[in-house]
Amino acid sequence: MKKIVLVFAVFCIQLGFAQKVTSLKIENTEQKEKLIELSKNQLTSYNNNFLKFLAGLKSSDRKVTDGLLSAKAKEIVTDKVYKKLSEDIHFNKTLEIFKSGYKPMIDGSSYPMIQYKYSDDKSQVPTELVTVVFEESGKILGVKPFKK
Repeated sequence: MKKIVLVFAVFCIQLGFAQKVTSLKIENTEQKEKLIELSKNQLTSYNNNFLKFLAGLKSSDRKVTDGLLSAKAKEIVTDKVYKKLSEDIHFNKTLEIFKSGYKPMIDGSSYPMIQYKYSDDKSQVPTELVTVVFEESGKILGVKPFKK
């Protein structure tokens, strides 16, 4: 009899502590991705800076390329990074703007971004892209070649 009373008491205690959710409100804390295109002035300014960076990278002029990088990027970029970047970008092909907008970062901020494709790639979705992220000042924050 004592066992039955004990089991019954345990179930009653569980029912007493159980709560019923009457209304549930889910809040989306993630910021929505900015799909805004860059203005013509921003595009030309950022594009010119990237073309100068490519020219410096092609001629291995470290002074020019370092001058176009942001302070955050200068801390990370080494000679190995420059060498790998110059191997992954095809200098004999011309780059054209594929898409522009803002790239969200892990910390919640977003930076202007331009994606380039090679002009000889006529497919709907390019097989090779070069993504360049800029600071608002026009300094290059990152360059990432991508191959499918």
